[in-house]
Amino acid sequence: MNSNYYRNQLGRKNKARADAEKKVGEYRKKEADRRGKAAKERTAAAKAKSATTRSSKLRNAQRHESEANKAGREAGTWSARVAKLSKEAADLSAKLAKAEQAERSAAEEIRQREQQQAERRVAAEQAQIESRLSTAEGQVRTVLKELRAPKPEKLRVLLLGAASDGDLRIGREQQRIRAAVQSATHRDLIELDAHPAATADVFLDALPRFRPHIVHFSGHSAQDLLFFEKDEDDFHDGAEVGAGAFAQAIAAVDDKPLLVLLNSCNSAPQTANLIDTVPFAIGMSDTIGDVDAITYAARFYAAVAEGQSVQGAHQLSRAAIAMNGLFDHDLPTLACAPDVDPGAAKLVSPPA
Repeated sequence: MNSNYYRNQLGRKNKARADAEKKVGEYRKKEADRRGKAAKERTAAAKAKSATTRSSKLRNAQRHESEANKAGREAGTWSARVAKLSKEAADLSAKLAKAEQAERSAAEEIRQREQQQAERRVAAEQAQIESRLSTAEGQVRTVLKELRAPKPEKLRVLLLGAASDGDLRIGREQQRIRAAVQSATHRDLIELDAHPAATADVFLDALPRFRPHIVHFSGHSAQDLLFFEKDEDDFHDGAEVGAGAFAQAIAAVDDKPLLVLLNSCNSAPQTANLIDTVPFAIGMSDTIGDVDAITYAARFYAAVAEGQSVQGAHQLSRAAIAMNGLFDHDLPTLACAPDVDPGAAKLVSPPA
């Protein structure tokens, strides 16, 4: 899990502990009050001259003492809960510190890799410029010439979802995507393969079998990690998969995807590595809300199924987030390989 996840969990745990400590104080105060009243009634009973008054005072003292004992037991119960919550908060603090350290290390690795890639890219661009100057006319390439054209076949979309602790609405997102495609003009030109609880093996099996044009991942991620599920039925911690290993798997297949969409928090840094293999990659530049992510995904595939370009679908989906009154419209980020035009690339080409 990323640091934001542990930070949010720790905040909730500390709030619950504060509420429990407040309950302990309330019950201790009630216990002291009732014991004071019981003592006062016993003192009055000792001074009473009438047997009836003495008996009444002693009954009142007994009732107050009983209420004090009950309040004491409640205070003990809440004290035990405070201790349990304190231990859980300490465990979360340790996990948060570990996650923050991992993210700092991952960020430094990404920075170094990006610097190396930038240097290689500058050298490659210079070589391309020199090559083009030596030809009679400029070399103009569009993405439809460069890519595996989807015209003769349906656009295959692999939907991978992973929320092993049950805190994300993966099923809802995949249902919204399916509904958006079914409502589109060219719905018959898109094929979806959805896995709402995807393990790493599900991903590896689907790459050569389904041969997706688009790989869509929904779940938790960090700058250099993705969290798949494990083959377990109960809630559990996600299985960490390094961004490099994920990109390596995509690069390994013969029929490589055209686009990878990481609909998960802090995934934008991973797109720089992905576009070494695929023409387009989309990631989120920060922590994105669940509703914002679902809104973006549904609108993106609706636009693709209407024959919009990659860039047009991306911009329309960001606008959909804003028009729904949400705040994360600027987080989805589109990255492209060199010499690829996202405004000309249409993943669904309707028949003439």
